[in-house]
Amino acid sequence: MNFVYHLVPENMSGHHLIPLNWMKALDENLYAKYISKYDDHPEREFLMDRKVPCLDCLWNDVVHFSALHPHHVYRELKKLDLNLKDDLKFYKIPIEHLKDNKNVLYRFDKKYYKGAEAPIAMENVEVLDIGAYREAEALPMETLEYFVEECKKGNRVAMFKFVPHVLSRGKVSVEGAEIINWSDSFE
Repeated sequence: MNFVYHLVPENMSGHHLIPLNWMKALDENLYAKYISKYDDHPEREFLMDRKVPCLDCLWNDVVHFSALHPHHVYRELKKLDLNLKDDLKFYKIPIEHLKDNKNVLYRFDKKYYKGAEAPIAMENVEVLDIGAYREAEALPMETLEYFVEECKKGNRVAMFKFVPHVLSRGKVSVEGAEIINWSDSFE
């Protein structure tokens, strides 16, 4: 079975993950809390207006998943002696939970990435075939290089930069999904 991964939200209620833009209609205070993450880095503010190719929607109209087990990220960041939370929890969601949504694989390939303010390149996105989906097996070399560069500069790192993502337009059930700790080895 193949999975996608999503950080367990603080104040999670219910049994579905929903796009950030849906949250605004449900709970303005919660929306304000989660939208504030786009204020913590100058590049991130541009993401709010970014369109997702193949889905005909905005970046915050989809639920974002990592296609890579988060322990890969934890292990490499730990090697850089960063002050990490060892107890970050993630949903490990069977890919089949996304079958009722429109989904794309955002490869996040550095070759086609022109920065947060640039449109997502069509070369970086493909409509996701749930039956053919396979999890990523290793952290991309570009991600490792990015971690090292940003740490040398003393900057915060984006944990999943250049890691393939699955973007899902619609709500996603977490019923029956395992909750894992990113510091726990899975091998």
